[in-house]
Amino acid sequence: MAPDRRAALVPSSSRYHRRRSSGSRDERYRSDVHTEAVQAALAKHKERKMAVPMPSKRRSLVVQTSMDAYTPPDTSSGSEEEGCIPGGGTPSSSQGSVSMEHWISRAIHGSTPSSTTSSSSSQSGGSSAASRLADVMAHAHAGPIAHLSLRRKVAPGPLENGSSFRRSCEFGSELAWPPPLESEENHSAPPDLTTYASEHPAQVERPQVSTMPRTAPKYGNAELMETGDGVPVSSRVSAKIQQLVNTLKQPKRPPLREFFVDDFEELLEVQQPDPNQPRPEGAPMLTMRGEQLGVVTNWPPSLEAALQRWGTISPKAPCLTTMDTNGKAIYVLTYGKLWTRSMKVAYNLLHKLGTKQEPMLRPGDRVALVFPNNDPAAFMVAFYGCLLAEVVPVPIEVPLTRKDAGSQQIGFLLGSCGVTVALTSDACHKGLPKSATGEIPQFKGWPKLLWFVTESKHLSKPPRDWFPHIKDANNDTAYIEYKTCKDGSVLGVTVMRIALLTHCQALTQSCGYTEAETMVNVLDFKKDVGLWHGILTSVMNMMHVISIPYALMKVNPLSWIQKVCQYKAKVACVKSRDMHWALVAHRDQRDINLSSLRMLVVADGSNPWSISSCDAFLNVFQSKGLRPEVICPCASSPEALTVAIRRPTEDSNQPPGRGVLSMQGLSHGVIRVDTEERLSVLTVQDVGTAMPGALLCVVRPDGVPQLCQTDEVGELCVCSVATGTSYYGLSGMTKNTFEVFPMSSSGAPVSEYPFTRTGLLGFVGPGGLVFIAGKMDGLMVVSGRRHNADDLVATALAVEPMKFVYRGRIAVFSITVLHDERIVVVAEQRPDSTEEDSFQWMSRVLQAIDSIHAVGVFCLALVPANTLPKTPLGGIHLSETKQLFLEGALHPCNVLMCPHTCVTNLPKPRQKQPEIGPASVMVGNLVSGKRIAQASGRDLSQMEDNDQFLFLSEVLQWRSQTTPDHVLFTLLSSRGAIASSLTCLQLHKRAEKIAALLAERAHLQDGDHVALVYPPGVDLIAAFYGCLYAGCVPITVRPPHPQNIATTLPTVKMIVEVSRSACVMTTQVICKLLRSKEAMAAVDVRTWPPVLDTDDLPKKRPPQLYKPSNPDTMAYLDFSVSTTGMLAGVKMSHAATSALCRSVKLQCELYPSREVAICLDPYCGLGFVLWCLCSVYSGHQSILIPPSELEANPALWLLAVSQYRVRDTFCSYSVMELCTKGLGLQTESLKSRGLDLSRVRTCVVVAEERPRIALTQSFSKLFKDLGLHPRAVSTSFGCRVNLAICLQPHRLGKMADQGTSGPDPTTVYVDMRALRHDRVRLVERGSPHSLPLMESGKILPGVRIIIANPETKGPLGDSHLGEIWVQSGHNASGYFTVYGDESLQSDHFSSRLSFGDTQTVWARTGYLGFLRRTELTDASGDRHDALYVVGALDEAMELRGMRYHPIDIETSVIRTHKSITECAVFTWTNLLVVVVELDGSEQEALDLVPLVTNSVLEEHYLIVGVVVVVDVGVIPINSRGEKQRMHLRDGFLADQLDPIYVAYNM
Repeated sequence: MAPDRRAALVPSSSRYHRRRSSGSRDERYRSDVHTEAVQAALAKHKERKMAVPMPSKRRSLVVQTSMDAYTPPDTSSGSEEEGCIPGGGTPSSSQGSVSMEHWISRAIHGSTPSSTTSSSSSQSGGSSAASRLADVMAHAHAGPIAHLSLRRKVAPGPLENGSSFRRSCEFGSELAWPPPLESEENHSAPPDLTTYASEHPAQVERPQVSTMPRTAPKYGNAELMETGDGVPVSSRVSAKIQQLVNTLKQPKRPPLREFFVDDFEELLEVQQPDPNQPRPEGAPMLTMRGEQLGVVTNWPPSLEAALQRWGTISPKAPCLTTMDTNGKAIYVLTYGKLWTRSMKVAYNLLHKLGTKQEPMLRPGDRVALVFPNNDPAAFMVAFYGCLLAEVVPVPIEVPLTRKDAGSQQIGFLLGSCGVTVALTSDACHKGLPKSATGEIPQFKGWPKLLWFVTESKHLSKPPRDWFPHIKDANNDTAYIEYKTCKDGSVLGVTVMRIALLTHCQALTQSCGYTEAETMVNVLDFKKDVGLWHGILTSVMNMMHVISIPYALMKVNPLSWIQKVCQYKAKVACVKSRDMHWALVAHRDQRDINLSSLRMLVVADGSNPWSISSCDAFLNVFQSKGLRPEVICPCASSPEALTVAIRRPTEDSNQPPGRGVLSMQGLSHGVIRVDTEERLSVLTVQDVGTAMPGALLCVVRPDGVPQLCQTDEVGELCVCSVATGTSYYGLSGMTKNTFEVFPMSSSGAPVSEYPFTRTGLLGFVGPGGLVFIAGKMDGLMVVSGRRHNADDLVATALAVEPMKFVYRGRIAVFSITVLHDERIVVVAEQRPDSTEEDSFQWMSRVLQAIDSIHAVGVFCLALVPANTLPKTPLGGIHLSETKQLFLEGALHPCNVLMCPHTCVTNLPKPRQKQPEIGPASVMVGNLVSGKRIAQASGRDLSQMEDNDQFLFLSEVLQWRSQTTPDHVLFTLLSSRGAIASSLTCLQLHKRAEKIAALLAERAHLQDGDHVALVYPPGVDLIAAFYGCLYAGCVPITVRPPHPQNIATTLPTVKMIVEVSRSACVMTTQVICKLLRSKEAMAAVDVRTWPPVLDTDDLPKKRPPQLYKPSNPDTMAYLDFSVSTTGMLAGVKMSHAATSALCRSVKLQCELYPSREVAICLDPYCGLGFVLWCLCSVYSGHQSILIPPSELEANPALWLLAVSQYRVRDTFCSYSVMELCTKGLGLQTESLKSRGLDLSRVRTCVVVAEERPRIALTQSFSKLFKDLGLHPRAVSTSFGCRVNLAICLQPHRLGKMADQGTSGPDPTTVYVDMRALRHDRVRLVERGSPHSLPLMESGKILPGVRIIIANPETKGPLGDSHLGEIWVQSGHNASGYFTVYGDESLQSDHFSSRLSFGDTQTVWARTGYLGFLRRTELTDASGDRHDALYVVGALDEAMELRGMRYHPIDIETSVIRTHKSITECAVFTWTNLLVVVVELDGSEQEALDLVPLVTNSVLEEHYLIVGVVVVVDVGVIPINSRGEKQRMHLRDGFLADQLDPIYVAYNM
């Protein structure tokens, strides 16, 4: 049943195959004039060659998917042999890479590789992108990547090799940059590091460049850690970005002028009309009247009456001949058979369905007609059967699979029409998809149908006395024709019986049809012109129709011409596509004679590009007897039926109408006649005059239907009996389309009768000739100018004479991004095209569309051949394609986005105003009654038994005497069993032995630094107190990862060096690791300080324990790598350490009777304090759970909390994320294992960032079923200068007056756009651009906070955004520095306000935030001040003069597609780079590029410069679960990410 539906069949004879190789595209649009225009436009561009950086693509993506997926392309060469090398792969990767590089180098040719000298800034401000590029490259960095945990299997290796050129200014050396690429010959491409297979990295040749000897690096206060030593200028990534920057510097379109306010002062520009744009100047048009419809006396009163007449008078007359795919006539349906069979169908429909009392169908009910394109006879019988039975046929396409493109919408149409019966043929019924039981399944979105087979043998004969009731044509509905709208929805246009008859009469009159004429019909007979001429009008005139199925046309494009000759047909109904195909194939035919044709109806004459097919066809076939006046283009639409048709004249002297129109004028809706010499013109042909008996006018396409002026393009409207009357069941849409009353300029309606909108755009030319310039459905209004999708398709197809696009399959549509329509072009590329072909084609299409239409293409996507959704007749299903594009399911193989060139309505960059002085701010706040933003925790007043000790070491000794057997620490294994535990006495004894070891073996002095390299556990704790007992300063260091020594060991080495540790203490296992072969490869092992292994300790005790003389001496050093890659060590004095422990003890009510579960990394910040210090100070028992154990057993932490009935627990965001992702589906099984979280009163997330609301909320929701109280989860905030500023333990179940209970953390919603301007504007939840912020916890006792302006250092008012400054007894005492660079340190740790209270010394946190006084009161009855942290100053990105926090952009990006698991953004040379991790097939990688670009534009008004798609786990994350964006940036610039795809947006 479906030979005609199958993908293009292999042509039956080789001669067609050979011949058609030249026309392998469906070139229905290809006008020769247009092709030349496009070539000329492109030639103009050649002078200023546009260098488009080609995207980097992983090899696996370059290899096309298996060739079997494609139908053979229409070329004679065997593409299978050429395109697909066994084992996959384009020609060996190295060649592939070189040629790609070569292309890039040619493209860059002329853009100078920046050979500027180095400067010292790598910030992304500044003017010249090129010099800044050099700055970034020349900036010397200190090597390795920080440790990555929890996510990262393998971190990218540090760039320590020779490939990193570095200009070292200290030496004044003259190591020059590589010379500019002068000529192509001597340029050897740098190795394409992404293309080499990972198995043999040894083959990568690196450019040999002598690197400078490196001095001992100067470690500043906070060392910048980045992977590369600057980036080599030959790096592919840098070269491409340089190219992109150069391209973007090219002059853009002039920006627009005026603005509208987007409900806030972020001004989006709005298009202002250009004062010089063409305006219509003609007189107001009049309505055009078609000639009188002269009713001939013997015309039948209805179509059924006509059928009855011919069926009884001349039953032997042929009505319809059907063809098979070989072009043989297989069946002739006579008028007699049509009459008897239709009667039989009508009888069975009315009397054999349902019961006598309850028939299933009554007159007026709707039934579906489901017939394949190769069976017009069965369709015709069924259609007339319905007319005779007075039921309403709804012809639709055959559903091939359960999820055909658009079949769901057809189902909705059937449902809304109340269809319960579907008529179909035997063959079609057998071919429908069946379930196992043999039933036809219900198609997606379809109502339940009874399938009724119309073949005679299945039907009962009507009784002798039964006759159908044949009336005159009336206002009942005759049939419903479906129509697919621009958005993909399907509407049913109802046609009344009187309209049906009148339309047939009007066609008969205008086409001059006479009895028994022969017609060849190539069109779809189920709808539109094919139905009107080939099924309806033909019966009225007893004509003979030769129906050519689509499948035959595919095999033999000449078949229709052969049938015209064979049957001496008078009329043929074709589309311009059929003429084009015939042109391509005609050369072998000798005996063609078309002189019998008196009329060639061109059904898609309303497509402006049909003219080229008509001209070319006439050109070739005029010598074969074709007369020029025979070609009759017509214009039609489902709503208005035939709108206009060119009449076949006898007089060949009257030339048809032509208009050469300026594209620029058309885009403003104005007709300006131009000359064919110009590039940007559209040549249109007339489609004849209005139909007999109809009124025709042209109205403005938008707003009130006002008549156009004569030189204005508008929508054609028709007033006639012969039009559709409504959209079935949709009264509102019907009113707007079928009941339009056009108005003259004075506002008076032009007629008392309603008009129908045709959906066609055009104008009426001289002599009443109608010209069509496009369709309403294809109209795209881009910044105020109109463009037609068909025109853009034609331009794109004219670009490549080399036939790049597979069968001319291109879709053009617009999507709305940032308040304007943006043009998207999607094309199928030939299976054999290379990356370079496609990229060149794309850039040329951009140039051509820019030259000819003066409009930018927002996105150009190429998909593999045969992958776009098809309509039943093989065209592209446009709305489905658009839907796939927007859902990220199109899977393109190449994408080029051009937001930089297209988006011209971004808000103006913010100009920095001169700062208002701090004094004026303060006065302003006083005047307006705003309080200065400051807050503090409660006093540290009450003393307790252990508070008399100044030093932690003393507290431990006191505890070991008073409560020797009290257990302080319990460490759990990954199974949840107790691995080890320590009592007060055990810890004291162990610490003594370690102190003895230090004194004996290492001979350390007081105050020497000792690096403790231990896995999370009790050894670390014992070693820490051992150092305190020995008077040494401990530094805790995360041990190297045994599977990843190359990247983690250098960081260990660096901390040991920077902290100037005199010795390293560790376990035996790590000791061996530090001396292993892998370690030798990664670092210089000879320079380690002495390494002590504490697994075998001396038996004896030290002579005496060290007691510090002064509480302000250093207790320990806290080293941490910040998210920006800074390694910073802060000094914690004994006094600060005790104060911190005391503050935490008071806030969390920690006593010896309490148990606390801790799942944190114990190496820095509050995590270390809670793991090692708090238990000793407060005496509570700490249950220690190493976060790394959760990778093997995600439930470990929560099971421990439940098992030990813990009321307070601390974790990190990465732990919370592991639990949320890893246990999401296991809550039921955990419940059955007895997991109960109902005792948990506080679960605090320890963090140094803005609270991650989404994560804490999903965690709370997920574990609510296991008893977790929704208010139990809260956050804390600390930073380098003060490790714990806020900590919010909720006290559930206690009243506010008991102890320290704080109010719930409050959430506020702020306007994200105001935040970019450093302002806080509170909005309602759910309002556009709102961002939820959760307060970071209750301020700890003894802590004071103030918000200050980071630039002027003046105090700010309540709810103002500024830097958080903190003052407290437990502030760190400074950065640990080697050379004593005091300026940075004093600024961070001892700042004073410039105004107001200038005496107090504050520490600057480096975080932006605001304080807000809430309505809540705390225990003391004071109003509660909530602190909201917005983000780190050094993470924030300055773009377009505004401050963006990466997390906000990342949140938007992660929401765009289900396959994006993680995202990180950073800026580089003023370009925004977005890196997304793809959890899905690599085929999805390119889907993400447009989605990411759109969402960042919409939500942040930023244009993404580069989109990088990588594998899961590539974005580096530190132990606190924070993204290391700077490492990522270095990895990207050094080309170490092995991305799946890198897109450079133009």
